[in-house]
Amino acid sequence: MKYTFVLLERVQIGSLQHLLPVSIGIIVGIILIYYARNRCNAKQQKTIFNVIGAFISLTIVAFNIHIYSLGNYDVSKDLPLFLCSFMALIIPVYTYYRKYWMYEILFFWIVAGTLQGVITPDIEKGFPVFDYFRYWIVHLGLLIAMFYATFVFNVRPKFKSVFKSIIALQFYILIMYAVNLLLNANYTYLNAKPEAASILDYFGDWPYYVVTAQFAIIPYFLLIYLPFHIEHKRKERFI
Repeated sequence: MKYTFVLLERVQIGSLQHLLPVSIGIIVGIILIYYARNRCNAKQQKTIFNVIGAFISLTIVAFNIHIYSLGNYDVSKDLPLFLCSFMALIIPVYTYYRKYWMYEILFFWIVAGTLQGVITPDIEKGFPVFDYFRYWIVHLGLLIAMFYATFVFNVRPKFKSVFKSIIALQFYILIMYAVNLLLNANYTYLNAKPEAASILDYFGDWPYYVVTAQFAIIPYFLLIYLPFHIEHKRKERFI
């Protein structure tokens, strides 16, 4: 397979522009979590967590300012309302307050949605445009933040967390549906599928894929919860 790392019209799955940032993100995440767990006190761990959240959010803010400065800002597609961008915007609220109910919701949203974005990137232009860096900082940063909370602060989702997250997602979707109607937009791909390959391609045409996806997230979230269920059962055996 021939790898290139030049400006492309769209980042291809399996290309160097796809695999390199993912590899870097995995390495950085492992090192950061290991360092925080084993070398930092509680105050330092919290500071690192806040820095992660602030960095992700500021990336989104800076990107929107950059797009606006170019004079072609389009509220129908450029607002940070896609799920990953929206979570990136609000993640500092969670990293600062660390409320468990926020973790319950964000954990499944981020692992399910952001991981899909990492596996099948939807980036119109590759390195070295700002959007390329924005995309990977947001998607990989959100995953690092949630795994940091899980393994540094030892927070774990519960079985009921799956359904709390699903219910909260329905409210988000309803709001985005209203926004799409108001702005003639396609936030969260409620009106059309992304141009890049994605799991939605297997769920039929519009509007069927929207409905199918809502049912599909139930087993998907349960699958994400499974390792924690197994961990919980193992702990019960030794009590």
